Amino acid sequence: MPTAPARRPAIIDIKDVSVTLAGERIYDALDFGASDGEFLCILGPSGCGKSTCLRLIGGLLPASEGTVAVDGRDPSEAWDRIAYVFQAPRLVPWRTALGNVMLAMELRFGSAAKREREERANALLDLVGLARDAEKYPRMLSGGERQRVAIARALAVEPKIILMDEPFAALDLNTRRRLRAEVIAIWEKTAKTIVFVTHDIDEALVLADRVLLMSNKPTRVIETIAIAHERPRDIDKTPALRAQRERLHHLFRQLEPGAGEEGDERDSGKG
Repeated sequence: MPTAPARRPAIIDIKDVSVTLAGERIYDALDFGASDGEFLCILGPSGCGKSTCLRLIGGLLPASEGTVAVDGRDPSEAWDRIAYVFQAPRLVPWRTALGNVMLAMELRFGSAAKREREERANALLDLVGLARDAEKYPRMLSGGERQRVAIARALAVEPKIILMDEPFAALDLNTRRRLRAEVIAIWEKTAKTIVFVTHDIDEALVLADRVLLMSNKPTRVIETIAIAHERPRDIDKTPALRAQRERLHHLFRQLEPGAGEEGDERDSGKG
């Protein structure tokens, strides 16, 4: 039987947070945390506010009620601890892969020490498997390769926390599977805290130390699942993971429209 890892110090702490936007209540007493070095997946139905949660952690959205702390500080003061990887890579088309990684360092740290930063950017491209593609422009790279550049760019600013917003959703299945394995390898080497938003149950079970299942709006955490199985994980060959998959599919069905009176009431606020 797998054993749960020892609990590490909290680096993200969200307590009793409520958020209202344009008269709609997005969160209802949202309460969770993430430990230093943890891989945390936020899972939930479309429109429940998963991506909005990353904005809350990143200080881009204030809480109407409750408190948010990032590395012991208000999110607005912890921007230098955080980097993002979005669903779209958002690379600058007129810069090479190397240039895009260096751009992140220039914007955060200034343009000094160019040689040292070029060496670091090359090392990060090597880490994500693109050492031979440093001089290629984004149009010359595949979708998966562009997303690897985006991951290297996030690492370049030396964050403690990486917020990943469905970064593989636009890729084909085989590429998604390959990048999941690669992001786990990168996480194991760098010991960063990763908060990864997804609506893919298998993706969450393969990647996470813990999975937070979110309700429909007004959103709260309705289930926290700790996953202590060693990586790499094969859900189909692991009875406990298959059982978790079935349970999560059942819970998702309960959140769908028409799943009952409670499900109908919750779904009336989706957007």
